[in-house]
Amino acid sequence: MTLQVLLILILMVVAYAAAKAKKLSVELSILAAAVAGGIGGAFLKTPPIGELPRHLVEGMFPYLDVMLVFSTASIFMAIVGESGGINYIVRGTIRTFYNMRVAALLVLMLITLIPGALTGAGSMSILVVGAPVAMALKFMGVPERKRAALLFIVAGLAAAAPPVNIYAMILCAGTAIPYVGFTWTLGIPVLILGTFTVLFYGLKKEGGMNKAEALAAMPEVPAGMSWWRVLLPFLTFFGMVVAYRIWPFGTPIFGLPLEFTAAALVAWLVSPKKIDVLTLSRETVKRLLPLLATMIVVGMLQQIMTATGVRGLFSFAMISTPLILLYILLAVIIPVSEGVLTFGAAAILGIPLVWFLNSIGLHATVVIAALSILWPLGSALPPTALMGRLSVMVSDYKGTYGSFLRKLWLPWLVITVVSILMIIYSAKLSFLVRWSM
Repeated sequence: MTLQVLLILILMVVAYAAAKAKKLSVELSILAAAVAGGIGGAFLKTPPIGELPRHLVEGMFPYLDVMLVFSTASIFMAIVGESGGINYIVRGTIRTFYNMRVAALLVLMLITLIPGALTGAGSMSILVVGAPVAMALKFMGVPERKRAALLFIVAGLAAAAPPVNIYAMILCAGTAIPYVGFTWTLGIPVLILGTFTVLFYGLKKEGGMNKAEALAAMPEVPAGMSWWRVLLPFLTFFGMVVAYRIWPFGTPIFGLPLEFTAAALVAWLVSPKKIDVLTLSRETVKRLLPLLATMIVVGMLQQIMTATGVRGLFSFAMISTPLILLYILLAVIIPVSEGVLTFGAAAILGIPLVWFLNSIGLHATVVIAALSILWPLGSALPPTALMGRLSVMVSDYKGTYGSFLRKLWLPWLVITVVSILMIIYSAKLSFLVRWSM
């Protein structure tokens, strides 16, 4: 039986590699692996050929709720950006904190964290606020290679930050663990690591412009934009989030998609400029299609791996590896799997890993949080390297991609060490989960 499962796994790997060799997208490559694994399993009666279409269709829907959150949150941030809110915040940061370097860096870190934290995708942080934040860093005298590295690391931390963490959502859905208890479990490490990153890259001034020149070069904001127009949509969202925690028996649970939709509606209504919200929503969803497609094909692949026994083989490999060696290998396997499979790595490797670590007494929620912080690092690695390429692009870095990767080494190492230590001492960190409940 093990030999049969190994043959199916090899077939899936070959199909993925062949699709990538043909320069197909990651989504189509994962789909090819799922279909090839299903066909290979059908010859071995796992599953029978008649059951293959059902498994493929069922696999399309496990992450429908994640896709709804991702879509509504991205539309919300797109409306805020289109209204001029992002440029207004960055200009305000330069105007207020220009002579307070540490404070300015911390505010820019928070600005970069917010889009990714609300959407679950670090790429949204780069797409929505990357250009104005990179421009502000340029005015503050941060060199272009450091700007690209800073944006990538903070955007990766944004993908892990609460309230929306797609890695954690996938792992919770696959392990039957409620998606609760992550607010401080993720929030505290993200803020500490983000602070270290921006100070490491940005504390030393190397050139730059004076305040008047910087403000003159920043993009203009629409007339009538003010702080209350920027803050009201966010207050709407967070108000709905905390309302049913403060009054659990008197307030319905709205759900993240509805909360983001309400916040988007408020952002549209208070915008000082006219926004064609339907056109903007279509364009936003069009940009999201690759990530939404990833959610669909990852579910299909996960379903096929379960039906054919490949997922069980991964679980057996996890429990067969010496624990110390497993901890060491996580530093390599987790980022590399993200570079190959993007969010699919959480479903394929993460779910059996969480099951195993939970079975030996580690706290599952803290383990999921730690893995969620470690995974986004792989977004700088080929063949996908989505966030890495976006960071280089918006920072206007003209050097080689290899030199950009080398500049990441110290924050990468610190994030890796912190994540592994969180896993090892997860039982002792369970108080963070209680604080978040």
